[in-house]
Amino acid sequence: MRYAMAIDTKKCVGCSDCVIACQLENQVPVGYCREWIVESVSGTYPHLALEFRSERCHHCAKPPCVRCCPTGASHVEEGGVVLVEPGQCIGCGACIASCPYDARYPHPEGYVDKCTFCIHRVREGKQPACVSVCPTHCLYFGDLDDPNSEVSRKVAERKHKRLKTEAGTDPQLYFLT
Repeated sequence: MRYAMAIDTKKCVGCSDCVIACQLENQVPVGYCREWIVESVSGTYPHLALEFRSERCHHCAKPPCVRCCPTGASHVEEGGVVLVEPGQCIGCGACIASCPYDARYPHPEGYVDKCTFCIHRVREGKQPACVSVCPTHCLYFGDLDDPNSEVSRKVAERKHKRLKTEAGTDPQLYFLT
């Protein structure tokens, strides 16, 4: 089992419903976020293209944040979900510095926090909060190793990209283009 998420950049409108759902579901302090919306413009005028991307931790198969954590607070759970154990985290920031996706932040209570793919919901058979509220249904989550899962089918059928693959992290966040 290998959890992954795919974001359809042709359907995302940048509404931020996913960001708000994450903040509410995970009690993220005001002023912080586990996920965010990126607006990217490419091309040359008058031939411009606008892309919205819902971004978060990429839950890398080879996570540098886990390798550099001095206490083992950053770790990989079953299914490849990268988590932080707040009680073990000393807030040193090594994982923040090592993440090529800027997906971690220092929580005001002294530990580092990040997206968890809402693993607490997934274990109950639910979708991550962001996926469950998306009005355009542009977020797909599931087991990438299961060829019948929606995320697996979307990644197989559609042209996609992963960000900063040159970092050697093997990110599990796919952007359908």
